Amino acid sequence: MSGHKSFSSLSRRGFILTASMAGLPLDRAMAASGDYATFLAEVRREAEGKGVPASIVKRALALTTEPNAKVIRLDHHQPEFSLTWAQYRDKVLSAAKVAAGREAIKKNHSLFQEISSHYGVDVEGISGIWGLESFYGRITGGFYIVDALATLAFEGRRASFFRSELMKALQILGDGEIAPEEMKGSYAGAMGQPQFMPSAYLTYAQSFPAGGAKDIWNSVPDVLASIANYLARCGWKPGEPWGQEIQVPETLPQTELGRKNERSLGAWMKAGVRRADGSAFARTDISGAVLRPDGAGGQAFMVYHNFNVFRRYNPSDFYALAAGLLGNMTA
Repeated sequence: MSGHKSFSSLSRRGFILTASMAGLPLDRAMAASGDYATFLAEVRREAEGKGVPASIVKRALALTTEPNAKVIRLDHHQPEFSLTWAQYRDKVLSAAKVAAGREAIKKNHSLFQEISSHYGVDVEGISGIWGLESFYGRITGGFYIVDALATLAFEGRRASFFRSELMKALQILGDGEIAPEEMKGSYAGAMGQPQFMPSAYLTYAQSFPAGGAKDIWNSVPDVLASIANYLARCGWKPGEPWGQEIQVPETLPQTELGRKNERSLGAWMKAGVRRADGSAFARTDISGAVLRPDGAGGQAFMVYHNFNVFRRYNPSDFYALAAGLLGNMTA
């Protein structure tokens, strides 16, 4: 980062960790590096140079007078264990979440239909993402976005990425989309009910009906329209399934499966693949890929084009499967 002569991002992180191991609390260890104020001054100059009003920059950066120790702890100590698909499914597709989704769709039925028609994205797709990202608006994160992003940009791991996102967050504030104190989200900088990073907000966020600020924090129409716009621009094909549960012979090698190994349903049937109830697929000319996340004996799915659109939102097979299943269970 330009202007940093006392510490490189790597040495700054090493200093923090060394001080922490020496017994200093993390917040004091970080403050001891002494150049967070210099870093914020650089951010202020850059943002103002890009046209963000000085009054907005001052107000926003007042929310982050020192690195946020909780953000750093969460970033450094992400869980290292891996869940199986069955464990992940049971964790994220709870009965409470399904019930909340059905209630949310019932409450906003006309709105869902209008947005689905406008953007060409099925209700199931919108519902699945909304539920996974924020439990239908119940869980959105309580961190000030500017504070979280400034902390992560200063701390050093992926510094350039987080600095870029910080500048985009300040741009959003400068455009008057939301007040700095109301721009909240996750410790990693994901905002509002769709959990958009600032760059995603600038690309995909929508107001619905069009006009005015794009409020992905409090406006359900804006939230649903923003998710729908994201999926639409990533290539969602309306009326087509994302996938379906299937039966797969346990003898079918795992190496022949995976989302990149597409075949016609006719070819899959010759390999012994069937619908979940054991019947043949209605059409044999459609192409799909078989996923068996937990290997032989576990659940298996045939996935199609819209599954890969879900993965554009979050590049995880587990996430895309859960989004599809949640959408099917709620819409």
